[in-house]
Amino acid sequence: MMIPNMHLAKVGGVTESTLRKQESVPAQPTTSFRDILGNIGSKTDTPVQFSKHAALRLNDRNINLTGEQINRVADGIGKANEKGIRDSLVLVDNVALVVNVKSRTVITAVPQTQAQDNIFSNIDGAVIV
Repeated sequence: MMIPNMHLAKVGGVTESTLRKQESVPAQPTTSFRDILGNIGSKTDTPVQFSKHAALRLNDRNINLTGEQINRVADGIGKANEKGIRDSLVLVDNVALVVNVKSRTVITAVPQTQAQDNIFSNIDGAVIV
């Protein structure tokens, strides 16, 4: 809204010069809510998550996974996902992990020495990494 012959005329508490400045500011790029949600829990943020149950089992059973082993588990989850597996048994070195592939979450962990007498149910695939 232009008011002739008035350099800083106030209109409803906003000056003409303020309006001109706002018109010249380029629009900022926006990120959609869908994009933000899509990035939550993505592989780049967290390659592998551990459920509370799995964390307790790892601690109780003195299982210490190295960063290299966790990276191998993450790769195994990626391969399971490519094959359409929903819940997988992932074997890494001497540890068996039951993993929900979609959420990239380890559900439980068992050392190989204890795995011989266990039955793993509710899985639809296995990956050895």
